[in-house]
Amino acid sequence: MEELDGEPTVTLIPGVNSKMKQMCFDWGPGEMLVCETSFNKNEKSETEPGCPFIYIIRKDIDVYSQILRKLFNESHGIFVGLQRIEEELTGKSRKAQLVRVSKNYRSVIRACMEEMHQVAIAAKDPASGRQFSSQVSILSAMELIWNLCEILFIEVAPAGPLLLHLLDWVRLHVCEVDSLLADVLGSENPSKHESFWNLVTILVLQGRLDEARQMLSKEADANPSSAGMCRILGDLMRTMPVLSPGNTQTLTELELKWQHWHEECERHLQDSTFAASPHLESLCKILLGDEAALLEQKELLNNWYHFLVTRLLYSHPTVKPIDLHLYAQSSLDLFLGGESSPEPLDNILLAAFEFDIHQVIKECSIALSNWWFVAHLTDLLDHCKLLQSHNLYFGSNMREFLLLEYASGLFAHHSLWQLGVDYFDYCPELGRVSLELHIERIPLSTEQKALKVLRICEQRQMTEQVRSICKILAMKAVRNNRLGSALSWSIRAKDAAFATLVSDRFLKDYCERGCFSDLDLIDNLGPAMMLSDRLTFLGKYREFHRFYGEKRLADAASLLLSLMTSQIAPRSFWVILLIDALPLLEEKEVVFSAEQTYELMRCLEDFASRRPVWREPGVQRLQEDVENTKLEMLRLALARNLGRAIIKEGSLEGS
Repeated sequence: MEELDGEPTVTLIPGVNSKMKQMCFDWGPGEMLVCETSFNKNEKSETEPGCPFIYIIRKDIDVYSQILRKLFNESHGIFVGLQRIEEELTGKSRKAQLVRVSKNYRSVIRACMEEMHQVAIAAKDPASGRQFSSQVSILSAMELIWNLCEILFIEVAPAGPLLLHLLDWVRLHVCEVDSLLADVLGSENPSKHESFWNLVTILVLQGRLDEARQMLSKEADANPSSAGMCRILGDLMRTMPVLSPGNTQTLTELELKWQHWHEECERHLQDSTFAASPHLESLCKILLGDEAALLEQKELLNNWYHFLVTRLLYSHPTVKPIDLHLYAQSSLDLFLGGESSPEPLDNILLAAFEFDIHQVIKECSIALSNWWFVAHLTDLLDHCKLLQSHNLYFGSNMREFLLLEYASGLFAHHSLWQLGVDYFDYCPELGRVSLELHIERIPLSTEQKALKVLRICEQRQMTEQVRSICKILAMKAVRNNRLGSALSWSIRAKDAAFATLVSDRFLKDYCERGCFSDLDLIDNLGPAMMLSDRLTFLGKYREFHRFYGEKRLADAASLLLSLMTSQIAPRSFWVILLIDALPLLEEKEVVFSAEQTYELMRCLEDFASRRPVWREPGVQRLQEDVENTKLEMLRLALARNLGRAIIKEGSLEGS
């Protein structure tokens, strides 16, 4: 089955008129920037700003809500746990686990809703209060829908238990009853309370017949003339057949008992048993499932799905799941009575009662302000093996598409992006590609954040992203003149060109200061120095200094000579290498052999022949004179060393 997109929704931006001005758009991972690009210079004074407005349009503003962030954080753990449910679990154990996961999701929604409700009450600004109250309504609707989906799609309750679940569903989402009950019972004379009969009626409408009987007993005590009627109606409530959990009776037995009970209720009504009390008569009609009597209580029912469940309770207690949609549609039509159109929530619930999962998800995607709900619900339903046949026309499946959208929204936030990583991980088709694209856009504002991103990339073998991040950090370090850090990052990035650049900066620093910074790093380069010739030279040149400092003169001489003959030293550094040979040439003991001295002479002449000649007086000419002096000293030292080396080697041969 393929899902084709309809026309996209048009979003109007206040103050933007594309017919009057040219617009510029720039897309980000979770937002869009809009600004003007052409202006009428004649109408604009010099003091006016160049651009009258810049709009940032975010598609997932909910990620910036402090309370909703708790929803995202806590549900993330539930989501990851769900992905790890053992596939070999089947039958009842798997179903029980999935139901438990669903309840966990609902508890998180409810906790956020209750916290949001407290914030709405405490809000001092009316506009903020309205905004928070609106969020409470949305969260309440989300839990209502999720709970119904849990009953119909996850628990898959059969006829009989189905109605018990639906009763619990309605009771959970009509919370005013308990506060009204406490209010009435707390009064001096409950039966005389102005809301007494409303309370009894609501209790009957919700199937809370034991509590309704207790309230009728208070009426009987306070009003002896109606005591007999209250007792009869109380008995009818007590004897109403109900399939309770753990009850072993069959549906056929229940239907038979219920039919006898129903006939008894009808007989009392026909005999005018309750004619003297309109309230009791109305309650008896409700017990009979009389539609007209139920519709008279519209204000107490509040909504059509409450009407539906009450209607089923007293007319069709053994309703089968397959027949639910018929009763749901007729209940909606009866309740609205043609006076108003269904709301988006009504359409979602209808789709659920029709067992049209895809329509539920589609309607929720349109109605809700973020992808959290549809992404997590779809993922859970997919684990229930209910979405296997639904593929989208662009190659992904519905579960993955919604998870990708949700994770993309998380990446727009400065800290929630870390949650988004796990959602991408569990999208087998397009998750890795999406993660690579999004992770490259994370602003690396601090080194700590950069290390987090880097760790994520390294754990997933995202080589290109690791290199990119290391290069960015290396460049930042260079700009801040932290050469050690820059070299470390360039090595980690395995970027030979950048390692060469940083090595050059180290050598330049050495030329200016006469010593190396970050010795620990350079001394411990190890195999990393092979990344580039310049880095190799830097490491080996530092090693030469270490040998010289440790008086390992022969090793120092051999290393210095190899640095000059290997051609890996930058040409600008040759004169320094040659001058570094002077102290070794002037040692009491001969350090360079005759052959090595000849090599040094060749290097010296090679360098001298390639030097530029400055004929005009100036700084360069002055530097050249200084270098010439040093080179002459070096020639003399080499000549003396050659003589000493030949004599030493000759005497050794003679002996």
